[in-house]
Order: sequence, then structure tokens, then C-alpha cells
Amino acid sequence: MEFLPFKEFTEEAGNLIRRALEELKIDAEPILETPPSGIADLALPTYPLIPIARQMKIEDITGLLYKKINELLNKLGRGWIKEVERKGVYLNFQIDQAKLTKKTLEEVLSSGETYGNLSPKKETILLEHTSANPSGPLHIGRARNPIIGDTLVRILRAAGYEVNAQFYVDDVGKQVAILTWATRNLSEESLPPCSRDKPGYRLVRYYQKASQLMLGQERVAEGINELVRSFENVEEKSLAEAKRSYQPVLDGVLESLEKINVGFNSFAHESAMIKSGLTQEVIGKLKQSSFAGHEDSAWYLELKEFGIKGKDTKFYFTRRDGTSLYTTRDIAYHLWKAGQADHLINVLGEDHKLEARQVEIALDLLKVKRKPKTVFYAFVSLAEGRMSTRKGRVVYLDDLIDEAVALAYQEVKKRRGEDLSETQLREIAELVGIGAIRYNIVKVQPEKAIRFKWEEALNFDGDSAPFIQYAHARCRSILKKAGNSVRIGNPNYTLLSHPMETALVKKIARFPELVKTMAENNRPNLMAGYAFELATLLNQFYRDCRVVSSGKFEAPRLELVKAVAQTLKNSLALLGISAPDYM
Repeated sequence: MEFLPFKEFTEEAGNLIRRALEELKIDAEPILETPPSGIADLALPTYPLIPIARQMKIEDITGLLYKKINELLNKLGRGWIKEVERKGVYLNFQIDQAKLTKKTLEEVLSSGETYGNLSPKKETILLEHTSANPSGPLHIGRARNPIIGDTLVRILRAAGYEVNAQFYVDDVGKQVAILTWATRNLSEESLPPCSRDKPGYRLVRYYQKASQLMLGQERVAEGINELVRSFENVEEKSLAEAKRSYQPVLDGVLESLEKINVGFNSFAHESAMIKSGLTQEVIGKLKQSSFAGHEDSAWYLELKEFGIKGKDTKFYFTRRDGTSLYTTRDIAYHLWKAGQADHLINVLGEDHKLEARQVEIALDLLKVKRKPKTVFYAFVSLAEGRMSTRKGRVVYLDDLIDEAVALAYQEVKKRRGEDLSETQLREIAELVGIGAIRYNIVKVQPEKAIRFKWEEALNFDGDSAPFIQYAHARCRSILKKAGNSVRIGNPNYTLLSHPMETALVKKIARFPELVKTMAENNRPNLMAGYAFELATLLNQFYRDCRVVSSGKFEAPRLELVKAVAQTLKNSLALLGISAPDYM
């Protein structure tokens, strides 16, 4: 059974108000608000009811409603509602804090790492993310995609869905053709030195050199186009050569992603959309559309009637030589995906908005009912501007990881160098550095751009992963100091009445509801904000409330600290971040 106390509390209050309005013969739907912390847990503004009350010649609608609600409370039972107070034109509802504290702490401590998880659903989700072209190592401009995608996968699984995290491999596109031509025609001596001893870094130099040559030499461009045509014709020799070129790059990308705790359940290949005949099926059906036309044997859809404006109104789905384009094969991929899961989610950069709309229109014309929800994200940029693998102006994810871990090591050694071994320092630096990267990228709403700054990503104070990780480590330190690693029998939870204690309990109790909200709205950034707020409350509690050697308060406060530690750990897990026991 799902633990959603505030949802139940809100439903009880809403039902109670509706019953009161019905008995008073007032036809209105209540609108509940969440007031500022410390005033109430829910509030009903009654001023919208005043015009109705005047028509009914009711002078004090607030007082009348207040009296009726309390009558019903005494008659029907209080459930989660402790009391209802009148404050001006508001009726304030207070949750039963003693009940909330007991049930919340018992739920957290009995559920452990599954606290916050919702009931299993008989629905599947195919979530495609990252799907970077295998032409070079992943740069931080695109690193937002796997971090958002992987965090969403974790959240949706916690919400009870069966999620297939999928990487779509563009193995027959122009980028792979460029790389394949390059490895066939260029020599190692013609290229600049390799910056890292890793296949992807060796091969990206070939890709970048060929990209430059393609722009100025027609022979090179034609050779690359010929490879694209051979892919389209499913020439196995060309496809095998292409795989030998791109696979080491893809393996390197996956290795880099594994370092930041990102993984996949399945891989779909673009070439499969051609081999299966789906791409040709899409082309054939789109040609029959009333919106289809052609110029010099290249087929397109006219999209003016679908709200597309300017030079992009014509969406070409074949070239003049009859070969398909990337977006055409993407339509085939989505046609295939529609039969693979109950729900589809794509994580895409904002530069793919037009393409995503073209795919959506084409799927509508093909009468495909199951279409994807898309989470668009703005890019990560540096002071030097946008990053591009083709142009060679990049900072790679591997560089970011190395720098983050190195700077984390310096900070951890400064703090704990005297009492931790070198191995421990390195282990913590790894966890902290990776956490800093993931948190700094996911904490911002996907649609907002990030201007990456090292000092912010690796800040050990404030709104950062190290701050939250340290709060968890503080909890573990308190419990270790108390010598209490097992649960205390029958602690007196009624003693947890300090404002910081009740604030912590309420924040912990809202965790499962946050999981539900994030899953419904695809908002992974909310998890980062929640974890930071919980860590901040823990620090304020630590400041105001003695735990160890606090007499009768020690037992329930230790249970509260355990619950905070578990909730912080679970929150960080959804963010793909480790929770160290010491820092």
C-alpha cells in the first residue's frame, strides 16, 4: 500500500468541505491552498464564496462553514485532520502531527531503500535518451541528455513502472559515413596527436579531419555520399566496415557514461529500420499523403497547414537519389517503438524541436496512436560558446569527470587528510566528484540553459551534491557516535515536538508524493531541490536539537536521524548519486 499521508489529508479535507457545503446548500467547489510553512498544512479561502452567500443572505459564510466542518469532524471522525481553525477569511487545516510522526518514521524504517516507491503498475515505458552519434567521445554540451534521461528512468521505476532505457544507435547516418570514409582513406601521420589513450579519442581526429575535407573537396563529399547510399542499400560489407569504425567510439561513450552511473537496458540500431523494410514502408505511405510533393525526385511533406512556418515548411523525407534521411528513419523507429511499450518518452536537445514536430506530424498522417512525450533540454555551454565534435571545439565528459574528481580529492584531503587513508580519500573523491557533476546538471529545469562553471559544479557548500552527501554522512556519524545501529523498541515519538523535528517529519513524509509528481510531469530537477531542502533542515535540526546524551529525547531523535539518513540516501539514489557514510 502506498504511503501518501498528505494526499490522504488533502482528500479528507476536500471531502469534508464538500459535505459541509452540500449540507449548507451552497453550490461551489472548494479550492484548497498550501499556506506558508508554520501557518497551516492546508487552507481554504472563503472569500470566493462571499458573492454566493450574499445571494443566499448569509452574513458570515466563514463562520457558518467553520461551525459545520467542526460538527462533521466530530461526527465522522478526524482521520488525518487534527483541527480546523478560523483565521479571517481562511479556514486553516492542521494535520495530526503525532500520527504523522509515528506513521512516517515507522514507514521509512521498515521500508528502508524502498521508501518512496509507489505500487507496481501494469504499464511499461520505453525511454530513449542520449543516442549520441558514435563519431567521437561525449562532450559536456550533450552530457545533460544522459543525466536527465537516467534520472527519469530511476524516478519512473520508483513510481512503479517497468522502464526500458534505450540507446538508439545512428549506425548508418552521415556522421558514421564520414568516420568510415576517414578510417579508410586517412593516415595517422596526417592527424594531430591523440589527447587520451582511448579508441574514441583516436578516431574522433579522423572524423574531424574528414569533416573539414568534405567541405572543400567534392571527391571527399561524393565518397561519403556513396557510403550513405551503400548503407541504404543494406550492403553488408559497408555496414560491417562502418561497425568496425564506430563501435570502439560507442564503447568508449558507454564506458564514460558508466562512470557517472548511467546505463541502458537495450540498444536499437538505425540500420535495423532499413533492413526490416520499415523505412521504405514509411516512404511509401507518406508519398500517398495529400500533403506530399516532390522536386527533382526528392519527396517532401508540405507542413504549412500544421503550423510550420518559414523555410522549414517543406519536410523532405527522401533525397533526389531516393535514399532516406535521418528523420525518415526516425519516423520508422517511432513506428517500431509504438509496439514496444505502453508509453514512450524521448529526451532531446532543444535543437531537435523542429525534427520532433516533423516526426509527430508524420506519425499522425500514418495514423499512429502511440506517440512519444518529449522532454526537451537546453544545452550546457562554456565561456567559449557552443561545443561541436565536428569542429573540434569541445570539453569532453571524461575531462570533466577527471577534473571533478581531482578537485574533490583536494577538498576531501584538506578536510580529512589527517584521519583517512589514501584509499579512502580517493574513494570519497570519486563519489563526490561524480555526484557534483550529476547534481549540478540535473538541478536546473531541463528547458533552462546551463552555463557551466567549475566553481559552481564543485562547490562543497550550499545547493550542491557534496552538501547533501555530507548531510547523510553527518547522520551516519551521529548514529555511530551513539553506538546505535539497530532500531530501538517502542520509542516515544510524541516527544518529537520541536519545530525542527516536525519540519523534518513533514519533509520526509512528502517524499513518496514527490516521486509521484515527478513521474507524472517528467521533472527530475524537483528531486534535487527536495534533497537540498531536506539536507538544510537536517543541519538546522542538528544546530537546535541535541541528539546523543539528550536523555528521554535521545531514542526518538536517533530514530528521526535514521529516517533522515534513509530518505537522503534514497533521494540521492534517484539522482544517481552515492551517499557516503563518511566524508
